[in-house]
Amino acid sequence: MKYEETGDKIRLDKWLWHARFFKTRSLAAKICRGGKVRINGDHSVKAASLIKPGDVLTFSQANDIRVIKMLAPGERRGPAVEAQGLYEDLSPVILKTDKTSVQHVVGGRDAGSGRPTKADRRATDKLKSWD
Repeated sequence: MKYEETGDKIRLDKWLWHARFFKTRSLAAKICRGGKVRINGDHSVKAASLIKPGDVLTFSQANDIRVIKMLAPGERRGPAVEAQGLYEDLSPVILKTDKTSVQHVVGGRDAGSGRPTKADRRATDKLKSWD
């Protein structure tokens, strides 16, 4: 379908590929067909669903949930800078904690720190006991 025929509308899979969320168009289509993309809160089960500027898309990408507002349909899969102009990222910011700030549970040990001490074994036994 040409852009001229549908105004500013474009196929969902094609736009996800243009905006560089997925490496191939077939991968974007697979995600769409699997019902893993929401358009304005409604599940989309077709890769050929038409989207227009202002639509909000929600989908998972790797281990993140992406919430994207479409700003423009785009004409090609161009460089990343051009692709970033096609959308506004509304995803919540998740702060990643580094390993040193995470409190270890009793019995938890750093990898490569050697055998547990007698106190470590007692703490582990205390956790595991039902008495």
